[in-house]
Amino acid sequence: MPGNAPTFVDLFCGAGGLSLGLEMAGLHCLHAVDSNPAAIKSFRINHAAEAIETEITQAIELPPADVYVGGPPCQGFSSAGMRKHGDKRNSFVTVYANLIVAHRPIVFVFENVEGFLTYFDGERVLDLLEPLVGAGYRIILRKINAANYGIPQHRKRVIAIGALQRQPIFPEAITMAYGAPGSQRVYANLPKAPTFTDAVSGLGVPGSEPPGIPSDHYSREVSESDQERIRLLRPGQTMRDLPEHLWHDSYRKRANRRVMDGVPTEKRGGAPAGIRRLKGCEPCKAITSGAVGEFVHPSEDRYLTIRECARIQTFPDSYLFCGTASEKILQIGNAVPPSLGREIGTAVMATLEQEPDCALTGGVVDFRPSHANGMSPALQRCVDLIEQQFGLSTEGLEQLTLWG
Repeated sequence: MPGNAPTFVDLFCGAGGLSLGLEMAGLHCLHAVDSNPAAIKSFRINHAAEAIETEITQAIELPPADVYVGGPPCQGFSSAGMRKHGDKRNSFVTVYANLIVAHRPIVFVFENVEGFLTYFDGERVLDLLEPLVGAGYRIILRKINAANYGIPQHRKRVIAIGALQRQPIFPEAITMAYGAPGSQRVYANLPKAPTFTDAVSGLGVPGSEPPGIPSDHYSREVSESDQERIRLLRPGQTMRDLPEHLWHDSYRKRANRRVMDGVPTEKRGGAPAGIRRLKGCEPCKAITSGAVGEFVHPSEDRYLTIRECARIQTFPDSYLFCGTASEKILQIGNAVPPSLGREIGTAVMATLEQEPDCALTGGVVDFRPSHANGMSPALQRCVDLIEQQFGLSTEGLEQLTLWG
């Protein structure tokens, strides 16, 4: 690694997907931290940087670096799980922001799930932005779909990039997302994103037991009842397309759940998918820790393998994951796709190349919360909160009008 390569510290590093992408873009990882033992083991066997297993607090000792990056644990925000206002993990956003302020890297990168924008009526967004704007960081905050960045997957995430005395640069989309509602609203002039079939091409038939070739490419045993469900599913179909007697009990409870006003859950954005057979000709649905027990291969009567999930997340086959099968898929599902990390890293490198300008003061210079024509009430509250608290530059207001 060249001695003059820009350096970075990765907080909440997980298995190292974002670090791998930044390294691909030319940055050098000095230090990584996470509290998950299996994830730290995975990071260590794939990266040369020092990786520490510890809880991240305000008191943690960190080296100086040009860039700090991180994605505080998302379980407190994700709509796929419980969202508890008192969940202590939510406070990691404040810890992350305060560590940036204390160490003052030239650039920071923040990543989280899309629910980050609406959790607690946008209060968590303020937890991130207030200390950083106050410290002089100029910030771009956007919700993106990874499929617009060459990733074979519809994965919506919130990305913030901030810089001191420089205009932060955000990566430009390189592909058009398609195959999901509203995904073709923008970037219609770009090449299509890679498909599921593109992502897993060349893997071959999975083994029947671990470790598989390549590592983790093996198919877990499927119960007789699930075999029947899988055989009946056509590409694009979910459990709701099966006869009701084949529904999982957990799916039936969620699908028939009523809220206080008596409106069925399925009238509020749709019942949960349960198991789903994917379409090979489209980008995959977002890979989560449940993917190996929910996503059915487009043409084979089986669930996805761990390695197929890693491919969809753009990890190379040489990248190894430590721990049990459930620990491995959790690491993969939580990771930033390395190819997305590379695009972010390229934008970070361009930001670092700018000459510092002391006239550039802190602020939210670009906020793009949605591609949709309208916003949910929760997202609108977040937008109003950010406008009231920080205002936006003329450019930022124009972008909000175009994207909101």
